[in-house]
Amino acid sequence: MLSTLPFTINALREAYASGTRPADVIDEIFSRLDAVGDPGIFIHLRDRDDLVAEANALGPYDPLVPLWGIPFAAKDNIDVAGIETTAGCPAYAYTPDQDAFVIAKLRAAGALMIGKTNLDQFATGLVGVRTPYGAPLNAVDPEIVPGGSSGGSGVIVGHGIVSFSLGTDTAGSGRVPAALNNIVGLKPTLGALSASGVVPACRTLDTVSIFAMTVDDAYAAFAVARGFDGKDAYSKPLVHEDLTEPPQPLRVGIPDAGSIEFFGDTVQQAAFERDVAALKARGAVCEEIDFEPLYAIARMLYEGAWVAERYTVIADLLASDPDAVHPVTRQIITHAESMSAADAFTGIYRLAELKRAAEPVLDKLDLLCVPTVPTFFSVADLEADPVTPNSNNGTYTNFVNLLDMCGLAVPTAPRSDGRPGSVTLLAAAGQDALVASVARGFEHDCPRNMGATGHAVPTPAPLPPATPDTIEIAVCGAHMTGLPLNWQLTDLGGRLLRSARTTPNYKFYALAGGPLARPGLIKAAGLHAGSIALEVWSLPATAFGAFMAGIPAPLGIGTIDLADGTSVKGFLCETAGLDGALDITSLGDWRVFIEQQSELA
Repeated sequence: MLSTLPFTINALREAYASGTRPADVIDEIFSRLDAVGDPGIFIHLRDRDDLVAEANALGPYDPLVPLWGIPFAAKDNIDVAGIETTAGCPAYAYTPDQDAFVIAKLRAAGALMIGKTNLDQFATGLVGVRTPYGAPLNAVDPEIVPGGSSGGSGVIVGHGIVSFSLGTDTAGSGRVPAALNNIVGLKPTLGALSASGVVPACRTLDTVSIFAMTVDDAYAAFAVARGFDGKDAYSKPLVHEDLTEPPQPLRVGIPDAGSIEFFGDTVQQAAFERDVAALKARGAVCEEIDFEPLYAIARMLYEGAWVAERYTVIADLLASDPDAVHPVTRQIITHAESMSAADAFTGIYRLAELKRAAEPVLDKLDLLCVPTVPTFFSVADLEADPVTPNSNNGTYTNFVNLLDMCGLAVPTAPRSDGRPGSVTLLAAAGQDALVASVARGFEHDCPRNMGATGHAVPTPAPLPPATPDTIEIAVCGAHMTGLPLNWQLTDLGGRLLRSARTTPNYKFYALAGGPLARPGLIKAAGLHAGSIALEVWSLPATAFGAFMAGIPAPLGIGTIDLADGTSVKGFLCETAGLDGALDITSLGDWRVFIEQQSELA
């Protein structure tokens, strides 16, 4: 019977393989909605007959279609063609004529979009009650706030009515509702999920996020929804990685005794200490670090440039109809009216300084593990004080996007008082697979129910072993994609990770000799230095020696500083090899030089 079926992706796939029809699942969704009886979950619920027709149009079950018949919901700041997008504000509403990029990808993979969920207006808040549509009720305990700003998206998954949902995350909106509703919240690397068709909050920090009942379900939806989108200026061509056993030992940073904060909640403190012990039992080396530098970064989010970003989204509405904006939201965003462009740049400079101060600690760690929320706040708490509890909810979330980290909030065992436990694992950009793989360990070790469903979390299947250790190496000449020596990387198992540029402190030459033209990169300072295009490849460590054996003098391996603030090993040239070389620094790209030579030939 569908009434007793957990709507995980695997459970639905098994049901479909046994003859269940997607239309039957639609009927069960509406039955579950009726049983829950919470009108605050959806702002727009799709017509039942339309959904049944769309489900029937899928045809016979096809297990090769990754999300065939899988129901999901989307936060109502994400466009769905033909359905009004409100961002939680009726006066702002518009009706898009096409799906957002991520919605289109999910539907193309067979997923069924059920409706648009409620949110803190303009995605400004971590509590889920700043909405004119009536706040949804927390799935686990209606006295607790549902979490925001993606409140409806967290609650609908917490009730097990859909398999996954989309939220957005700027300050923690894809993680806080997960903790409060006993579900998983995946906040990907910025740029991994396109924001085309998404109403921005802080465009430079926003990402679509994913809620699900299990880590595997969240990652499966992420794998489908991600992809480079040339129409989104912040989209990045990141390589997707399958989940594998995480390397050991992991170096995990946790807040030290002087900086950890639970606002007096000793039960939450005990739960976190228990969860850290579970990490250690799996072989992790946990290091206590001072979180004050991260808290300082977190405080930047509602100062200067980032409040002004929010203001740009609704400036016209504030000018024409300020009362249409929720009073608390208006109070927060209009703070930007007292700021100047100079204030914004001052904030940006301060953030850069704080990032640099945090780097020495973060660079030696694989992960951070933090409580997703420091404590629990009730709806009554927010009625008494609509600002302080919201700010406190962001204690361990507000710094994450400013540092371009990826993260995943995963439920742990219930606290001693029965409320849900949750930790968030955080890592550097691009490490989404690592945090998901480690998070699965909590699903294996921590018995719990999924959301408010009463269904026990399934034991995750074993993961394949990690691929051999790899070395990242930057190439700036004939080894780049499509150029004559690229095979020397690909034949040894090399994978392209990303395109990048150096800092503007390098000289670039076309070396003398041949027959194959070769570049020479030298670190230098001065007016005639520049930023040079390159590619970063991953090469199995066991193949590195074979690769280097084919590299002739005057080239060697050194450390190259990249424009994004990171560094990587790559080819540098000895100055003695510059006799007869042509300075091509001004071109900034080996491919540009090759094209020019072809035109001259």
